[in-house]
Amino acid sequence: MTDTLSMLSTLGIYVAMGFYTAAFAVFSIDLARRGAESTARVPSVVARRGIAAHQGTTVVIGEDRAETSPEPVTEPSGAARAVIRWAFVLTVAGFFFHLLGTALRGIAAARVPWANMWEFSMTGTLVIIGVFLLSNLKWDLKYLGTFIVGLVLVLQGIALLRYYVPVVPLQPALQSYWLVIHIIVAVLGTAFFALGFALSGLQLLQYRRERQVEESVPQQFRFLATLPNSADLENLAYRINIVGFVAWTFTLIAGAVWASAAWGRYWGWDTKEVWTFIIWVIFAGYIHARATRGWRGSRSACLAIIGFAAVLFNFGIVNVFFKGLHTYSGL
Repeated sequence: MTDTLSMLSTLGIYVAMGFYTAAFAVFSIDLARRGAESTARVPSVVARRGIAAHQGTTVVIGEDRAETSPEPVTEPSGAARAVIRWAFVLTVAGFFFHLLGTALRGIAAARVPWANMWEFSMTGTLVIIGVFLLSNLKWDLKYLGTFIVGLVLVLQGIALLRYYVPVVPLQPALQSYWLVIHIIVAVLGTAFFALGFALSGLQLLQYRRERQVEESVPQQFRFLATLPNSADLENLAYRINIVGFVAWTFTLIAGAVWASAAWGRYWGWDTKEVWTFIIWVIFAGYIHARATRGWRGSRSACLAIIGFAAVLFNFGIVNVFFKGLHTYSGL
Protein backbone atom coordinates (compact mmCIF):
# COMPACT_ATOMS: atom_id res chain seq x y z
CA MET A 1 0.00 0.00 0.00
CA THR A 2 2.82 2.40 0.86
CA ASP A 3 4.53 1.84 -2.50
CA THR A 4 1.25 2.29 -4.35
CA LEU A 5 0.45 5.55 -2.59
CA SER A 6 3.99 6.78 -3.16
CA MET A 7 3.70 5.99 -6.88
CA LEU A 8 0.34 7.77 -7.09
CA SER A 9 1.85 10.74 -5.25
CA THR A 10 4.65 11.04 -7.80
CA LEU A 11 2.13 10.65 -10.64
CA GLY A 12 0.10 13.51 -9.15
CA ILE A 13 3.22 15.71 -9.17
CA TYR A 14 3.87 14.87 -12.83
CA VAL A 15 0.27 15.74 -13.75
CA ALA A 16 0.57 19.00 -11.78
CA MET A 17 3.72 19.89 -13.68
CA GLY A 18 1.89 19.25 -16.94
CA PHE A 19 -0.80 21.75 -15.96
CA TYR A 20 1.82 24.21 -14.72
CA THR A 21 3.66 23.95 -18.03
CA ALA A 22 0.46 24.75 -19.90
CA ALA A 23 -0.29 27.62 -17.51
CA PHE A 24 3.24 28.98 -17.98
CA ALA A 25 2.74 28.95 -21.75
CA VAL A 26 -0.60 30.77 -21.52
CA PHE A 27 0.76 33.33 -19.02
CA SER A 28 3.62 33.94 -21.48
CA ILE A 29 1.11 34.43 -24.29
CA ASP A 30 -0.62 37.00 -22.10
CA LEU A 31 2.65 38.92 -21.63
CA ALA A 32 3.27 38.81 -25.38
CA ARG A 33 -0.27 40.12 -25.99
CA ARG A 34 0.32 42.94 -23.51
CA GLY A 35 3.49 43.88 -25.38
CA ALA A 36 1.67 43.85 -28.72
CA GLU A 37 -1.13 46.06 -27.36
CA SER A 38 1.41 48.51 -25.93
CA THR A 39 3.26 48.68 -29.26
CA ALA A 40 0.02 49.19 -31.18
CA ARG A 41 -0.85 52.28 -29.13
CA VAL A 42 2.31 54.18 -30.06
CA PRO A 43 1.71 54.71 -33.82
CA SER A 44 -1.81 55.99 -33.20
CA VAL A 45 -0.49 58.70 -30.89
CA VAL A 46 2.23 59.72 -33.34
CA ALA A 47 -0.25 59.80 -36.23
CA ARG A 48 -2.72 61.92 -34.25
CA ARG A 49 0.02 64.42 -33.42
CA GLY A 50 0.95 64.63 -37.11
CA ILE A 51 -2.65 65.20 -38.18
CA ALA A 52 -3.14 67.87 -35.53
CA ALA A 53 0.03 69.69 -36.58
CA HIS A 54 -0.95 69.55 -40.25
CA GLN A 55 -4.45 70.91 -39.57
CA GLY A 56 -3.21 73.58 -37.17
CA THR A 57 -5.31 72.22 -34.31
CA THR A 58 -4.39 71.80 -30.66
CA VAL A 59 -3.34 68.41 -29.33
CA VAL A 60 -5.03 67.53 -26.04
CA ILE A 61 -2.10 66.81 -23.78
CA GLY A 62 -4.18 65.03 -21.14
CA GLU A 63 -5.53 62.59 -23.72
CA ASP A 64 -2.05 62.08 -25.13
CA ARG A 65 -0.65 61.23 -21.74
CA ALA A 66 -3.43 58.81 -21.02
CA GLU A 67 -2.47 56.72 -24.05
CA THR A 68 1.30 56.85 -23.57
CA SER A 69 1.34 56.57 -19.79
CA PRO A 70 3.13 53.62 -18.16
CA GLU A 71 0.08 53.04 -16.00
CA PRO A 72 -1.65 49.66 -16.42
CA VAL A 73 -4.49 49.11 -18.86
CA THR A 74 -7.53 49.01 -16.59
CA GLU A 75 -10.00 47.61 -19.11
CA PRO A 76 -8.47 44.66 -21.01
CA SER A 77 -10.30 43.30 -24.01
CA GLY A 78 -12.56 40.26 -23.82
CA ALA A 79 -9.93 38.12 -25.56
CA ALA A 80 -7.30 39.30 -23.08
CA ARG A 81 -9.50 38.42 -20.13
CA ALA A 82 -10.11 34.97 -21.63
CA VAL A 83 -6.37 34.30 -21.98
CA ILE A 84 -5.54 35.24 -18.41
CA ARG A 85 -8.60 33.35 -17.14
CA TRP A 86 -7.42 30.16 -18.87
CA ALA A 87 -3.94 30.60 -17.44
CA PHE A 88 -5.39 30.95 -13.95
CA VAL A 89 -7.68 27.92 -14.38
CA LEU A 90 -4.72 25.79 -15.50
CA THR A 91 -2.75 26.96 -12.46
CA VAL A 92 -5.61 26.03 -10.12
CA ALA A 93 -5.86 22.59 -11.77
CA GLY A 94 -2.12 22.09 -11.32
CA PHE A 95 -2.41 23.16 -7.69
CA PHE A 96 -5.17 20.57 -7.11
CA PHE A 97 -3.03 17.68 -8.41
CA HIS A 98 0.01 19.10 -6.59
CA LEU A 99 -1.98 19.13 -3.35
CA LEU A 100 -3.24 15.60 -4.04
CA GLY A 101 0.28 14.31 -4.68
CA THR A 102 1.60 15.95 -1.51
CA ALA A 103 -1.28 14.58 0.58
CA LEU A 104 -0.77 11.06 -0.79
CA ARG A 105 2.92 11.25 0.09
CA GLY A 106 1.98 12.19 3.65
CA ILE A 107 -0.54 9.33 3.87
CA ALA A 108 2.02 6.86 2.50
CA ALA A 109 4.59 8.01 5.07
CA ALA A 110 2.01 8.34 7.91
CA ARG A 111 3.46 11.74 8.82
CA VAL A 112 3.78 15.29 7.52
CA PRO A 113 5.39 15.25 4.03
CA TRP A 114 8.42 17.45 4.61
CA ALA A 115 11.10 15.28 6.26
CA ASN A 116 13.64 15.33 3.40
CA MET A 117 14.61 17.43 0.38
CA TRP A 118 12.12 15.75 -1.97
CA GLU A 119 9.20 16.23 0.38
CA PHE A 120 10.24 19.75 1.33
CA SER A 121 10.48 20.66 -2.38
CA MET A 122 7.05 19.19 -3.00
CA THR A 123 5.47 21.06 -0.10
CA GLY A 124 7.41 24.29 -0.62
CA THR A 125 6.46 24.68 -4.27
CA LEU A 126 2.85 23.80 -3.38
CA VAL A 127 2.73 26.63 -0.84
CA ILE A 128 4.32 29.09 -3.30
CA ILE A 129 1.51 28.40 -5.79
CA GLY A 130 -1.09 28.50 -3.00
CA VAL A 131 0.12 31.89 -1.72
CA PHE A 132 0.14 33.22 -5.29
CA LEU A 133 -3.45 32.09 -5.86
CA LEU A 134 -4.68 33.42 -2.51
CA SER A 135 -2.88 36.75 -2.96
CA ASN A 136 -4.98 37.35 -6.06
CA LEU A 137 -8.03 37.55 -3.81
CA LYS A 138 -6.62 40.81 -2.42
CA TRP A 139 -4.42 42.11 -5.27
CA ASP A 140 -4.49 41.51 -8.99
CA LEU A 141 -1.15 39.72 -9.35
CA LYS A 142 -1.97 37.56 -12.36
CA TYR A 143 0.80 39.30 -14.30
CA LEU A 144 3.23 37.46 -11.98
CA GLY A 145 1.99 34.10 -13.26
CA THR A 146 4.79 33.59 -15.78
CA PHE A 147 7.45 34.22 -13.14
CA ILE A 148 5.90 32.33 -10.21
CA VAL A 149 4.78 29.28 -12.21
CA GLY A 150 8.10 29.29 -14.07
CA LEU A 151 10.02 29.34 -10.77
CA VAL A 152 7.95 26.43 -9.43
CA LEU A 153 8.55 24.42 -12.61
CA VAL A 154 12.31 24.90 -12.28
CA LEU A 155 12.42 24.06 -8.56
CA GLN A 156 10.11 21.04 -8.80
CA GLY A 157 11.87 19.82 -11.94
CA ILE A 158 15.23 19.87 -10.14
CA ALA A 159 13.63 18.04 -7.21
CA LEU A 160 12.28 15.30 -9.48
CA LEU A 161 15.66 14.80 -11.13
CA ARG A 162 17.87 15.18 -8.07
CA TYR A 163 16.07 14.79 -4.76
CA TYR A 164 13.52 12.01 -5.11
CA VAL A 165 13.73 9.31 -2.42
CA PRO A 166 11.30 6.50 -1.48
CA VAL A 167 9.21 6.76 1.66
CA VAL A 168 11.37 6.15 4.73
CA PRO A 169 10.62 6.25 8.48
CA LEU A 170 11.07 9.55 10.27
CA GLN A 171 14.48 9.93 11.90
CA PRO A 172 14.47 10.26 15.70
CA ALA A 173 15.69 13.88 15.59
CA LEU A 174 12.61 14.82 13.55
CA GLN A 175 10.04 13.03 15.68
CA SER A 176 8.65 16.17 17.27
CA TYR A 177 5.63 18.43 16.85
CA TRP A 178 8.17 21.20 16.21
CA LEU A 179 8.75 19.63 12.80
CA VAL A 180 5.25 20.76 11.83
CA ILE A 181 5.59 24.26 13.32
CA HIS A 182 9.16 25.03 12.30
CA ILE A 183 8.92 23.85 8.69
CA ILE A 184 5.48 25.21 7.83
CA VAL A 185 6.40 28.77 8.86
CA ALA A 186 9.69 28.45 6.95
CA VAL A 187 7.76 27.35 3.86
CA LEU A 188 5.29 30.22 4.25
CA GLY A 189 8.13 32.70 4.60
CA THR A 190 9.79 31.30 1.47
CA ALA A 191 6.53 31.58 -0.49
CA PHE A 192 6.05 35.25 0.39
CA PHE A 193 9.72 35.98 -0.36
CA ALA A 194 9.19 34.35 -3.78
CA LEU A 195 6.33 36.75 -4.53
CA GLY A 196 8.42 39.67 -3.32
CA PHE A 197 11.29 38.50 -5.51
CA ALA A 198 9.09 38.45 -8.62
CA LEU A 199 7.70 41.90 -7.86
CA SER A 200 11.17 43.32 -7.20
CA GLY A 201 12.46 41.91 -10.48
CA LEU A 202 9.58 43.52 -12.35
CA GLN A 203 10.20 46.74 -10.43
CA LEU A 204 13.74 46.94 -11.78
CA LEU A 205 12.56 46.33 -15.33
CA GLN A 206 9.74 48.84 -14.94
CA TYR A 207 12.10 51.48 -13.52
CA ARG A 208 14.37 51.06 -16.53
CA ARG A 209 11.43 51.35 -18.92
CA GLU A 210 10.21 54.52 -17.22
CA ARG A 211 13.64 56.09 -17.66
CA GLN A 212 13.54 55.11 -21.34
CA VAL A 213 10.15 56.81 -21.69
CA GLU A 214 11.49 60.00 -20.10
CA GLU A 215 14.53 59.99 -22.38
CA SER A 216 12.46 59.11 -25.48
CA VAL A 217 14.65 56.11 -26.33
CA PRO A 218 13.42 52.78 -27.77
CA GLN A 219 11.79 50.68 -25.08
CA GLN A 220 12.36 47.03 -24.24
CA PHE A 221 9.81 44.68 -22.69
CA ARG A 222 6.81 46.69 -23.87
CA PHE A 223 4.43 44.50 -21.86
CA LEU A 224 5.60 46.48 -18.81
CA ALA A 225 3.54 49.44 -20.05
CA THR A 226 0.41 47.52 -19.02
CA LEU A 227 1.65 46.79 -15.47
CA PRO A 228 1.73 48.97 -12.33
CA ASN A 229 4.46 51.59 -12.22
CA SER A 230 7.74 50.92 -10.41
CA ALA A 231 6.68 52.75 -7.24
CA ASP A 232 3.50 50.66 -6.90
CA LEU A 233 5.46 47.45 -7.55
CA GLU A 234 7.99 48.45 -4.90
CA ASN A 235 5.32 49.23 -2.30
CA LEU A 236 3.58 45.91 -2.90
CA ALA A 237 6.87 43.98 -2.77
CA TYR A 238 7.69 45.71 0.53
CA ARG A 239 4.36 44.73 2.10
CA ILE A 240 4.66 41.12 0.95
CA ASN A 241 8.28 40.83 2.09
CA ILE A 242 7.27 42.07 5.54
CA VAL A 243 4.84 39.13 5.82
CA GLY A 244 7.63 36.79 4.75
CA PHE A 245 9.99 38.37 7.28
CA VAL A 246 7.52 37.84 10.13
CA ALA A 247 7.21 34.16 9.18
CA TRP A 248 11.01 33.83 8.90
CA THR A 249 11.46 35.43 12.32
CA PHE A 250 9.18 32.80 13.82
CA THR A 251 11.15 30.15 11.89
CA LEU A 252 14.30 31.24 13.73
CA ILE A 253 12.55 31.26 17.11
CA ALA A 254 10.87 27.87 16.57
CA GLY A 255 14.14 26.39 15.34
CA ALA A 256 15.97 27.60 18.44
CA VAL A 257 13.34 26.15 20.76
CA TRP A 258 13.41 22.84 18.88
CA ALA A 259 17.23 22.80 19.00
CA SER A 260 17.10 23.26 22.76
CA ALA A 261 14.73 20.31 23.11
CA ALA A 262 16.66 18.06 20.69
CA TRP A 263 20.31 19.00 21.32
CA GLY A 264 20.28 20.84 24.63
CA ARG A 265 21.20 24.28 23.25
CA TYR A 266 19.38 27.10 21.49
CA TRP A 267 22.20 28.02 19.13
CA GLY A 268 25.27 26.12 17.96
CA TRP A 269 26.52 27.93 14.84
CA ASP A 270 25.53 25.01 12.65
CA THR A 271 25.80 25.90 8.94
CA LYS A 272 22.04 25.76 8.44
CA GLU A 273 21.43 27.92 11.50
CA VAL A 274 23.98 30.49 10.31
CA TRP A 275 22.44 30.79 6.84
CA THR A 276 18.93 31.04 8.24
CA PHE A 277 20.18 33.92 10.38
CA ILE A 278 21.94 35.55 7.40
CA ILE A 279 18.64 35.53 5.49
CA TRP A 280 16.92 37.13 8.48
CA VAL A 281 19.61 39.84 8.65
CA ILE A 282 19.32 40.62 4.92
CA PHE A 283 15.56 41.11 5.07
CA ALA A 284 15.77 42.96 8.38
CA GLY A 285 18.25 45.32 6.73
CA TYR A 286 15.95 45.65 3.71
CA ILE A 287 12.95 46.60 5.85
CA HIS A 288 14.95 48.92 8.12
CA ALA A 289 16.80 50.68 5.30
CA ARG A 290 13.64 51.29 3.30
CA ALA A 291 11.65 52.49 6.31
CA THR A 292 14.24 54.71 7.99
CA ARG A 293 17.10 55.39 5.58
CA GLY A 294 15.09 56.22 2.50
CA TRP A 295 16.34 53.29 0.45
CA ARG A 296 13.86 53.35 -2.39
CA GLY A 297 13.89 52.33 -6.01
CA SER A 298 16.48 49.96 -7.42
CA ARG A 299 18.52 49.68 -4.20
CA SER A 300 15.65 48.20 -2.20
CA ALA A 301 14.70 45.89 -5.08
CA CYS A 302 18.27 44.58 -5.38
CA LEU A 303 18.42 43.92 -1.63
CA ALA A 304 15.14 41.95 -1.77
CA ILE A 305 16.45 39.91 -4.71
CA ILE A 306 19.70 39.19 -2.83
CA GLY A 307 17.61 38.01 0.12
CA PHE A 308 15.66 35.53 -1.98
CA ALA A 309 18.88 34.33 -3.63
CA ALA A 310 20.14 33.58 -0.10
CA VAL A 311 16.93 31.59 0.56
CA LEU A 312 17.55 29.47 -2.55
CA PHE A 313 21.21 29.02 -1.59
CA ASN A 314 20.18 27.95 1.91
CA PHE A 315 17.85 25.32 0.49
CA GLY A 316 19.66 24.05 -2.61
CA ILE A 317 23.32 24.37 -1.59
CA VAL A 318 23.58 24.38 2.21
CA ASN A 319 21.18 21.44 2.61
CA VAL A 320 23.07 19.32 0.09
CA PHE A 321 26.76 20.23 0.18
CA PHE A 322 27.40 21.43 3.74
CA LYS A 323 27.72 19.00 6.63
CA GLY A 324 26.10 19.70 9.95
CA LEU A 325 23.36 18.77 12.36
CA HIS A 326 20.76 19.46 9.65
CA THR A 327 22.26 16.94 7.21
CA TYR A 328 19.26 14.66 7.72
CA SER A 329 17.16 17.19 5.84
CA GLY A 330 19.08 16.30 2.67
CA LEU A 331 18.86 13.17 0.58
